[in-house]
Parts: sequence; structure tokens; C-alpha cells
Amino acid sequence: MNITIIILVLYFAAVMAVGFLATRRTKSAAAFHGTEMGLFAIVCASAGEWLGGTATTGVAEYGFMYGLSGAWYTVSNGIGVMFLALFFTKLYRSTGCITVPGIVGKFLGQKAKKMSALLLIIVMLAVGVSQMIAAGKLGQSLTGFSFSACCVAFTLIFIAYTLLGGMHAVASTNKVHLFVMYGGMIFALLGAFRLFDSGPDFRSEVGALDRLTGGDFLGMTAIGLPKVSSWIIASVLGACTAQAGIQPVLAAKDVPTAKKACMLTALVTAPFGFISAALGIIARLLSERGELIDISGHLVTDGKLALMALIAKLPAASGGVILAAILAAILSTISPIILAAGTMFVKDICGEGAVSEAHDKRQLTLSRAATAAAGIICSAGAIALVDNSAILDLVYSAYSLRGTIFVILLMGIFWKRASEKAACLSMAFTAAVLIGWVAVSFVTGKPPVAEWLTDTYVAVFAAVASMAVFSAIYPKQEQAPSN
Repeated sequence: MNITIIILVLYFAAVMAVGFLATRRTKSAAAFHGTEMGLFAIVCASAGEWLGGTATTGVAEYGFMYGLSGAWYTVSNGIGVMFLALFFTKLYRSTGCITVPGIVGKFLGQKAKKMSALLLIIVMLAVGVSQMIAAGKLGQSLTGFSFSACCVAFTLIFIAYTLLGGMHAVASTNKVHLFVMYGGMIFALLGAFRLFDSGPDFRSEVGALDRLTGGDFLGMTAIGLPKVSSWIIASVLGACTAQAGIQPVLAAKDVPTAKKACMLTALVTAPFGFISAALGIIARLLSERGELIDISGHLVTDGKLALMALIAKLPAASGGVILAAILAAILSTISPIILAAGTMFVKDICGEGAVSEAHDKRQLTLSRAATAAAGIICSAGAIALVDNSAILDLVYSAYSLRGTIFVILLMGIFWKRASEKAACLSMAFTAAVLIGWVAVSFVTGKPPVAEWLTDTYVAVFAAVASMAVFSAIYPKQEQAPSN
């Protein structure tokens, strides 16, 4: 067994031990979903939503292609979480709900609650599939086992500790993940810089790359304003409806703790992309030198392969730590996702039910079953869709759909004419528009209208317009929506 595998085995053993230790605090359904959480636990549990596989390998790919501006991905997420902290944390907490659909139900009614729950569960599962694909491919490249075998192994690990410990297990294991992902990526950056003779040598090579490509690899605008603005809008809207990120906040012991945790989560999230993007730049410089070679012996010119090829150039022990960091980023996202999906299914689709000890035990059992089912669906979906090139486009559209639910919720909060039926129809219409938009883009190979008109812009416009039209056709009833 080589040193890389040993490091990963030790890492997983530590994660499992921490996860199982958290089980002693999960004796009720409320504890499983999260309750009375402190500041650091919330930050660790929430950060997993924003620092997944895309924040590592995805941003490194953007760094390879565009430079440091690829970091806008995590900066945008940080902006979105800060927006949630400043403007909506107190309002959300005042509802007494543990889920985003529950909040939707407070303002727009029970049917809107169930519709939003269904859509948000689909979004969570789509993101979970993409994370499992990333984890499975990484495991396959490390161990030589099949993609399916790696997916199954990872699924058994994260389902085991999530089922037993619930939110407390997610928070506890994400403390380990957060430390490993930040430490490992910084370690990778320091090791990668040693491949250059000196600081001036690195800067001169970046300057030469800028002249060769006409880019600005150390600037923050090279990736383009449409991409940056789309990320920011999607992050601001999505942060306020991201169940996996919001659930720990709603489970905070008090409002001040919830607000501080959101702010700290934003500050933890935003800088991470600069590390990943810098690694992408270094990989691009090595590629231009002719020194970035993949496992088949070919020069790497595809940004998707850049980070793994760069890691292969580092010493085995360093590579093991860095690969553990990437896996930490992926697994820190997948556990909150399946817990969030299970929570919404139990709370918002099945309903709360009567409060009693017997009912609480049944709800805890159902919560664990729903969470396990979400994990199995993510794993099965990854195995089925691993070779589908459209999966990332579908995930991006899922994020856009999540953001439009916040737009509809905003209209329900601040626009007196917004009706429950209009909200349900608007959610369905917006989902259909997005599916159609992605389908046309996939078939034709280009956006239906223009490059700058991204999924996010289309989704927001569809949500606002359809909500206004449907509210005019189906006016709000006089009676208040049920809670």
C-alpha cells in the first residue's frame, strides 16, 4: 500500500471516529435535524455547502483557463452568505422553521411549501450527484478500483456517520474536513511554488503567458463580467434558499449566534477560491513549459485535468495530503446535502404530525431512512450519469432554480398581491423554462439567445414575470395561509 493510500485511509478513519462520537447527542428527531447549535458548529456545517468539489477542482480549472479571476466563484458564495446574514437571518429565525420550504409555507401557504420542498429536494440531489461523480473519479484514479466500487464505498462511509449523528455528525466531521481542505490546499500551493526557481521567475512566466494569450492571469476581470455577475446573482439568491447551508443557521441556539455564524461562514468561504485558482495558474505555466503530463504520458491542455496532473508532480506524501483535501471538500458537501434532502422530505412533504415520544421515534426513523435514500440516489445517479457531459450544466441550472424560489419567496413576503396558487404555478413554469433552456443549449451546443444571457438571468426573469402574471389571474384569497 503506497503512502497516498495510507494517508487517505487514516483520514477516513479519523472522520468516521469523529462522526460516531457525535451519535451520543442524537436521541431525538429534533437533534437529528439540528438544535441549539453553537457558533463554530454552524460555521463548519454551513461551509460544506459552499466549499465542495467545484471550489477545488472546478476553480482550479477556471484558474488554468482564465487565472486568478476564477476565485470569483467562492467570493460570490461569500457575498451571498453575507447577504443572508445581514438581511434575512433574523426574519428566517422568527418563523420558527427548520427548513426553507417551511419558511415559504409561512408566507405563501402549504401548497407552495410542498412545491418548493419538491424542487429543492431535486436541486439537492442534482448537486449530490455531481459531488459523487467527483469523489468517484478521484477514488478511481487513486486506487485503480472501478468508479462504481469507489462510489459505493464513499456512500457507505458518509451515510453511516450522517445517519447515526445527524446534524451533530455533519458539524463534527466538517470540522475535520474544513481543517484538512484548507491545510491541504495551502500545502499544495507551497509545494507547487517550489517547482519554480524564485518569485520573480514565477511572475515573469505569468507575464509571458499574458502576452501569449492576451489574458490577465493575475487580474480579477479576465473571466468576464457576465460570468462574474451571474455567479454573484445566483449566490445571493441561492444563499437564501440553500437548505444545506441554512439548516444549521435555523438550528442555532439564538439569533445573534445565527447571524455571527453566517458572517464567519462568508469570511471562511470567500478566500478559498484564490488558493484553487492559483494552483490552476501554476498548472497552466507548467503546461506551457511542456512539463504537465497526465498518467498516459500526454501534455495536459485541458483545465479539467490540470489539478490532478499538478498533484502527480509533487512528492507522494504531499500528494496524499492534497488529495485528502479535495476529498474533504467533496464529502463536506455531500453529507449536509443528503441530510437537507431528508429533512425537507420529512418536515415539508410528510408533515410534522402530533408531538409525542412515540411520534418522535417514528420521525427519527423516517428521517434516517429519508437521509439514507437521498445518499443512495446520489450514488446511483453518479454511476448512471458519470459519462454524461451535460451533468455540470444541469447542476448549474439547478442552482439557478434554487435562486428563483427565493425570488418567489421575496414577492410573497413584500408584495401583498402574491398568491399561493401563483407561487406554485410560477415555480413549475420557471422549472420548465430552465429545463427547456438547458435542453436547447445541449442540442445546439450554444445558448438559445446570447452568451451573456445565462441561466440565472433567464430564471430570475421567468420567476418575476410568471409570479406577476399568475397573481393577476389567480388573486390572493382573503384568508391567511395556514402554517
